[in-house]
Amino acid sequence: MRIPASENQLAIFILSLSCLLLMTGCGSPFGGRGDGTERAKPVDLKKAAAPVMRWSDSDEDGFPDAMELGSFNDRSNFRTWFAYIAEMQFYKISEQWTREQRDCAGLVRFAMREALRKHDRQWFQAMGEGYESLAPDIRAYTLDRSPLGEKLFRTDFGAFQMSDIDTKFSEFADARTLKNYNTTFVGRDRRQAQPGDLLLYHQPWVQKYPYHVMIFIGGERIAGEGSKDWVVYHTGSSAQDEGEIKKVRLSVLDQHPDKRWRPVENNRNFLGFYRLRILE
Repeated sequence: MRIPASENQLAIFILSLSCLLLMTGCGSPFGGRGDGTERAKPVDLKKAAAPVMRWSDSDEDGFPDAMELGSFNDRSNFRTWFAYIAEMQFYKISEQWTREQRDCAGLVRFAMREALRKHDRQWFQAMGEGYESLAPDIRAYTLDRSPLGEKLFRTDFGAFQMSDIDTKFSEFADARTLKNYNTTFVGRDRRQAQPGDLLLYHQPWVQKYPYHVMIFIGGERIAGEGSKDWVVYHTGSSAQDEGEIKKVRLSVLDQHPDKRWRPVENNRNFLGFYRLRILE
């Protein structure tokens, strides 16, 4: 018997609906599979694909791609906040930077965390007086929704694997850890440096803390002289004193009375400029 056109359309609709239900794991539109068992939940393809994209490490630098700032704007905004927050500690150390964390690498850790936060009214109130909004927040993520939470720092070699979350990432990193696992060597020529890059030194005879780190901020935001070679750093603490924050030009360090601290290519204690891998 020949099926009228309207009935044919109805049959096609029913067949299409049945196929759709099978694709989503549902055999019946009334809440079951038709065999008395609970129906399977539909698969969200976006969520299923997300872990692959989220945790991939396409450049095999040890950091998941989700932690890297892929856009030019994000990298630029991060550099602005990172350098600015570090510089501000020279004028007045924020109470948000806990006393036991204050050393050369601690300045990097603090400035990095605060650069990745959401810079709202609550943040400005917590940081203290004098802070200004210089750039938009990072769009890729803020610290409260960072892929690894507060564990921003890698502590061992290798491309990223899921097991690294618990074994190779930490909230803490000293200067050696920053150099070896969290940065990429840029060069020893300061013309290659960008604001937010790090300067690393190695003093092998200092057994406890042989590595020292400074932050290159380029053009300073406060009390500017038009120079573009400023660095800021913490001198490090000791049993005798807590150390202090210093801000100085590279051209001044070039004349440092102790040649080991001159950021010049013929100083073997100066390792060069390094870039945070989240900026790569």
